Amino acid sequence: MDIFYLELVLEKPQNIFYVLKSSFSSSCIYKLLYITLQVFLSMERSVANEASKATIMAEDYKKDLEFIEEVTSNVDDVQRRVLAEIISQNVHVEYLQRHNLNGSTDRDTFKKVVPVITYEDIQLDIKRIAYGDKSPILCSQPISELLSSSGTSGGESKLIPSTEAALGRRLQLLKLLMSVMSQVAPDFGKGKGMYFMFISSEQKTPGGLLARFFTTSFYKSPYINCGYPCRKFTSPTATILSQDSYQSMYSQMLCGLCQNQEVLRVGSLFATGFIRGIRFLEKHWSLLCNDIRNGTINTQITDPSVREAVMEILKPDPKLADFIEAECSKDSWQGIITRLWPNTKYVDAILTGSMSQYIPILDYYSNSLPLISTLYGSSECHFGINLNPFCKPSEVSYTLIPTMCYFEFLPYHGNSGVTDSISMPKSLNEKEQQQLVDLADVEIGQEYELVVTTYSGLYRYRVGDVLRVAGYKNNAPRFNFLCRENVILSIGADFTNEVELQNAVKNAVGNLMPFDSQVTEYTSYVDITTIPSHYVLFWELSANDSTPVPPSVFEDCCLTIEESLNYFYREGRASNESIGPLEIRVVENETFDKLMDYCSSLGASMNQYKTPRCVKYAPLIEMLNSRVVSNYFSPTCPKWVPGYKKWNNTN
Repeated sequence: MDIFYLELVLEKPQNIFYVLKSSFSSSCIYKLLYITLQVFLSMERSVANEASKATIMAEDYKKDLEFIEEVTSNVDDVQRRVLAEIISQNVHVEYLQRHNLNGSTDRDTFKKVVPVITYEDIQLDIKRIAYGDKSPILCSQPISELLSSSGTSGGESKLIPSTEAALGRRLQLLKLLMSVMSQVAPDFGKGKGMYFMFISSEQKTPGGLLARFFTTSFYKSPYINCGYPCRKFTSPTATILSQDSYQSMYSQMLCGLCQNQEVLRVGSLFATGFIRGIRFLEKHWSLLCNDIRNGTINTQITDPSVREAVMEILKPDPKLADFIEAECSKDSWQGIITRLWPNTKYVDAILTGSMSQYIPILDYYSNSLPLISTLYGSSECHFGINLNPFCKPSEVSYTLIPTMCYFEFLPYHGNSGVTDSISMPKSLNEKEQQQLVDLADVEIGQEYELVVTTYSGLYRYRVGDVLRVAGYKNNAPRFNFLCRENVILSIGADFTNEVELQNAVKNAVGNLMPFDSQVTEYTSYVDITTIPSHYVLFWELSANDSTPVPPSVFEDCCLTIEESLNYFYREGRASNESIGPLEIRVVENETFDKLMDYCSSLGASMNQYKTPRCVKYAPLIEMLNSRVVSNYFSPTCPKWVPGYKKWNNTN
């Protein structure tokens, strides 16, 4: 952490108090004394400061890479040590006493007496924390804030306890990632990054704790200027911290355009955030060009701090305005990223799981620049990094860093019928709990649900992510992220997860290609108002008006989706008709932008927002239905042959 703390205090000496507050071990105090001495020496040697920092950073990168080699070579030993440390720190907390751990720190005892849980099992404990109970309920360290998960499917968020030390560990992972990127990224540390970053509203709990998304917490901390990929962003802090989504996006895009020659990398946390930015530019480029031409800011930008920050960058530049106008006026927006930001080396955004559907769109906009997904984390904890960030998006895997938390893995069988884990039961029976394996014991090619024990008070907690073992870094497994386990469609015995749905849609959209049409966004839900109930997919299309898609083609799309779904679904459709014909409802353009705005109004983070692949929250369904322009049903039952074993997927 030394280089993070050093840069932070060099940026503003008063930040040393924030660093001191973030210290989570006695050794940090000595490090701080050392860092403080470095700061004052650096102030006296200002001429040599940049060279000194570069040397320190290079040495720090080297140490980080050596650290990665070490911990990935001794995975099981590190994991035993981490679990013992977590238990030792929290041995007297109420939760562990409740389960009769009795001070034991060994792994076997821990697994025997502490159950595997979901959020619902600790919801009352978290409620007590939120209402001001400061006793050590889950964690011995003070809870500094409650982090919201991006609960966009059900309309509400989970609240995850966090501590100052937890932030330190997240920063450590970012620092490791910087060290990896320094070895492989073109011109790493040079130029600027145009990243679209947003905060969401935060609330105080009755007990006085802030409840907010991790990105909001991070962007509001001094660490934002010391984080990955480098310290230089085109977006001033004030534009990021604006809670008005329009003003934030407009001002960030304006600053990105003004500094277009300096931009070497572009991105957002998720692919959806960056694509939303490009679509915003498609809609508002004329206003942005006017501001650049005249050196003024549109009157819709009313936040004084945003206007002041932008005016420090914005100068009248008619030549640049003419250039942007000429590019944006062209019929095709293919390659618009490299056309407007010609020095861009790569696009940085999460493109795994459900985000993978955006790869073709980003390829189109970027002229097939490298698309990199670098970090794997959640509201519960940061887990791992992609040690080969410039691999193909389809080959992205994350190496879990064994010092972040204690990892366990529940074998995942999807729709095999062996383990009905896809329904996210609230508790596992004794046999199922015994199936959990440690990080060092997972098997290549197998799929698992992630279970974690964290320093901040989660014990054998089911995160809800499904991972597949892709290979190894030394002795540490590398994992493909597959999906969120609890994003499903289900009517009866059928269970359709996010991966199945995505593959089915991918198969179906091939029917639209002859008509120069594609699906730009989609979501789904189960319509229980019909008898029998049936699946509904909402599709937003990018279509060529000169070649309209015939209704029969949409009906073929419905059937293709059904043919691509699992055995249980097709059995329900074909044999006992317990499932009605699948329906596609085509919605108006910009419907999914409005869906995002609606979710944001409910408290979802724009920065962490992911289009829900299954909506269950009634107001969201009502909004989507209000924008339907046409609908189509599957014309016949999908193929199904009785006698197949129910764990076989025959598509």
